[in-house]
Formats: sequence, structure tokens, C-alpha cells
Amino acid sequence: MKRKQYTEKEILDILAKVEAGQTIEQVAREAGVARTSIHRWQAKYGGMNHDDVKRLKALEEENRRLKKLVADLALDNSILKEVVGKKW
Repeated sequence: MKRKQYTEKEILDILAKVEAGQTIEQVAREAGVARTSIHRWQAKYGGMNHDDVKRLKALEEENRRLKKLVADLALDNSILKEVVGKKW
């Protein structure tokens, strides 16, 4: 059975129900997710609103690009050191 991927908006709506006072078991049953998923979402998205989630996604994307850039530069650097270090 294929699992459903929840969007950030749906996750925040589910977490809002928990914050409103419903029990985690009740919300999990209504949403069709495991209680552990809700706990994981609370750890990641707890206290955020929709704008904060958009900013988080943008920062994660920027971080991914920067890590790739650093990895490419480190590879270039090691190749250049190897070429310079050889005795011809």
C-alpha cells in the first residue's frame, strides 16, 4: 500500500488540532497517521506557522546547494594538489 505524503500545510493543520486540545490518538486516527509521525512532526514543525515552514524549506534548499558547491571545490582543490605534487 502506497503511503500518503502530507504537505506542510496539512501537517500544520494536524498539529494545530493537537495544540487546540485534542488528544494525539484522536488526531492520529482522524488523519490516518501513526502517533509517532505526529510526535516527529511536532519535533520538526512545533510552533511554526506557514511562513516559517516556507522559510525553512528555502534555507534547506540553500544549504543543499552550498554543501554541493563546497564538495565540488574540495574535489577541485584535491585534484590540483595531486597534480602539483607529482614529479615530472
